[in-house]
Amino acid sequence: MLPNFRSDNQSLFKREAHFWLNGYVNKQNCRIWSEANPQVYVETPLHPEKLTVWCALWAGGIIGPYFFKNDEGHNVTVNGDRYRAMITNFFIPDLNNHDVQELWFQQDGATCNTARATIDLLKDTFGDRLMSRFGPVNWPPRFCDLTPLDYFL
Repeated sequence: MLPNFRSDNQSLFKREAHFWLNGYVNKQNCRIWSEANPQVYVETPLHPEKLTVWCALWAGGIIGPYFFKNDEGHNVTVNGDRYRAMITNFFIPDLNNHDVQELWFQQDGATCNTARATIDLLKDTFGDRLMSRFGPVNWPPRFCDLTPLDYFL
């Protein structure tokens, strides 16, 4: 699958995480175990304010965090334009501070990550070393393999 791929020292994994500012925690992966039905439910607002954070991890360290905010400093959701702006104005300039000619970049299949303009931008930087849905090395959209950032972010 990965020709000429030698080690995780050459992998750069990225991830976004959402933090709700009202204290809400996504309990989709949280289970309450009890002998009796605990009758637990949590009421949450329909659209609570949240902060989206992006970072990348590789053997050379961490790039980020990057907080998705608009020009007025308000938290915003990630779309293709904002994701490409982050890549152009934050990620690539930081990446240029390191010796990364052989670095592989892996990302998930989120729509903003896999838009044609985004993939073209990432191909300009990583060439054939891009592991992504619709990238040179196709990464399945719901691949069950865990990346290091699944543990840290």
